[in-house]
Amino acid sequence: MALSPAIIGCGGTDNAPRDGAKASETLDEIFAEAGPNPYDICLDSAPDGGCQRMRIKDIGPHGRVFNDSNYLHINEACEIGIDIINSDDDIWQMRHPLVGVHSCREYYIAELTHSYPYLVKEAADLLSDIGSRFNDSLAARGGGNYRIKVTSVLRTPLTVKRLRRVNRNAVDSSAHQFGTTFDISYSKFICDSLGVNRTFEDLKNLLGEILYDLRSEGRCYVKREHHQSCFHITARGRRETLSNSSNQTRE
Repeated sequence: MALSPAIIGCGGTDNAPRDGAKASETLDEIFAEAGPNPYDICLDSAPDGGCQRMRIKDIGPHGRVFNDSNYLHINEACEIGIDIINSDDDIWQMRHPLVGVHSCREYYIAELTHSYPYLVKEAADLLSDIGSRFNDSLAARGGGNYRIKVTSVLRTPLTVKRLRRVNRNAVDSSAHQFGTTFDISYSKFICDSLGVNRTFEDLKNLLGEILYDLRSEGRCYVKREHHQSCFHITARGRRETLSNSSNQTRE
């Protein structure tokens, strides 16, 4: 299934096709013309010896802290997301444009087998901010050349049906279908070069700090998934104040 024309970029905000792109081109076709992406290149595995530990802020057990219910994710996704894509005709009647996301300095997009690399603007901006804050925090605490790894993005009813055969966490009412939601691994991180070696445990806790702050700012809902070892993240619209977001309901 080909998806709607939109910007190619890493958390970009412009929704016009690139210069010279024909109006009839889809993002899939534009991506195919772009050639190899240098940010897809990384080490096969991270070093497991000589790791330097980091100072980590204690935010509490991730399973308890990041436990926003599927209802909250779905409700927000319906507010700011696209309508669910059930057919090719739905692609041309979207309420919101989609942003193409691909591996970049801020994050790494894993090979996607049950989703497409597209998000609405709010979610693409959130993903870019998570990656930027992760990189900045890592540098401020002594360095290390790592990126977060995105494992799932936009899904359709067809890909959800296929995913349910292999992933018991997948549900028919998935927020991923609205282009507002993505998964970031907390067990695997991308190592781009040897230098300051870090444990994945410290990197997981650093990512948790960043998500905790963004969630407190009213930017997202977060659910820690157990079986798939990822943070399930849905972007929120910026219509609530910080004081209201701090009193959000946990279910």
